[in-house]
Amino acid sequence: MTKITFMGAGSTIFARNVLGDSMCTPALRESEIALYDIDAQRLRESEIIIRAINENVNAGRARITTHLGVENRRAALQGASFVVNAIQVGGYEPCTVIDFEIPKKYGLRQTIADTLGIGGIMRALRTIPVMQDFADDMAAVCPDAWLLNYTNPMAMLTGYMLRYTPIKTVGLCHSVQVCSEKLLQTLDMADKLPGRREKIAGINHMGWLLEICDREGNDLYPEIRRRAAAKNAAGKHDDMVRFEYIRHLGYYCTESSEHNAEYNPFYIKSRYPELIDRYNIPLDEYPRRCINQIAGWEKERDEILADGKITHTRSNEYASYIMEAMVTNAPYKIGGNVLNCGHLIENLPADACVEVPCLVDGSGVTPCRVGALPPVLAAMNMTNVNVQLLTIEAARTRCKEDIYRAAMLDPHTAAELSIDDIIAMCDELIEAHGPYMAMYR
Repeated sequence: MTKITFMGAGSTIFARNVLGDSMCTPALRESEIALYDIDAQRLRESEIIIRAINENVNAGRARITTHLGVENRRAALQGASFVVNAIQVGGYEPCTVIDFEIPKKYGLRQTIADTLGIGGIMRALRTIPVMQDFADDMAAVCPDAWLLNYTNPMAMLTGYMLRYTPIKTVGLCHSVQVCSEKLLQTLDMADKLPGRREKIAGINHMGWLLEICDREGNDLYPEIRRRAAAKNAAGKHDDMVRFEYIRHLGYYCTESSEHNAEYNPFYIKSRYPELIDRYNIPLDEYPRRCINQIAGWEKERDEILADGKITHTRSNEYASYIMEAMVTNAPYKIGGNVLNCGHLIENLPADACVEVPCLVDGSGVTPCRVGALPPVLAAMNMTNVNVQLLTIEAARTRCKEDIYRAAMLDPHTAAELSIDDIIAMCDELIEAHGPYMAMYR
């Protein structure tokens, strides 16, 4: 029997999608599903919903168990074939709030702060020690399991796991699947969606749509470039930063404009506050989303728990397709986050975590060699890779000086703050995070 362990099962909406997908997949319907979390209430709510899906769409075929707290973690992992990771160490409160509010005191504003920037660095540094504990437990009780990591910052966490643990790991992000679809829809080119062919590679949240053709093989980029420039010139919309990428770099990238606005020194600048309005950049977007999602989830939870009626249709999240491909040995293609060993992308470092096409089958995940990116795209990626590698180094050494260095090399942070302010901000963040960062000296 296949066993799927879901770490961070209190992330109910995401657990519902991934595990609901699994219950809609014939090869996975009779799996054992182990739900693990450290929050009793959220674990219980997720259990009720996952059990309801099991009964309503899966005729009760799956065997579901719950495991609360660190002391029960190995029991949750025991004998697992697949481990899905969706934890958020420190949650919205206190940690996300701290990651936004303290940098504001220094004049550093952020939009999402979960991937790069000072917020991404802090999130990685408090998450990696927990991931190391997961790796130790997996090595003891399910050494052959695949870890499917959905937690951000994706490249830092996945890169650490692949470099410093023996666990078979692939990082997954849904932005690859929806990248060209959203682009073509936004540019009124939805008629080009059926049968399109594309090539995407780079790093997580800054993967590049390198090629896109219609079903006849015609290059769609000339028309995309023309329409994107016209749309930005016509007025505000919610994807202006990425359309500026097309204008200045030549290519579109995978993750949203609100994310990419803070991955570089170009758009969020205290010296030029008018850029925020010009490019429609939503500062403090992630805290706003968290508040809205918490309120929305509470309403949805109450409705579901009132009658237990919940169904599910398989989504485009990669997890169930990966598990199905490995169990059945039927090949499936994904965009996966893997180590750049053998220089899959030859103008990025070998120890970088890159996002490239991968073939999945019974032998596991086989990354595909991409070759060289256009130089300007590799250079943009490197500004982020530098921070990722230095943050991983800080997590390994647990040395404050290495944290300072990661922050000093972050493009947005360095564009706004002096070295003295960066160090002071890091120290204040480390202290405010308390036990979550107590291991860094």
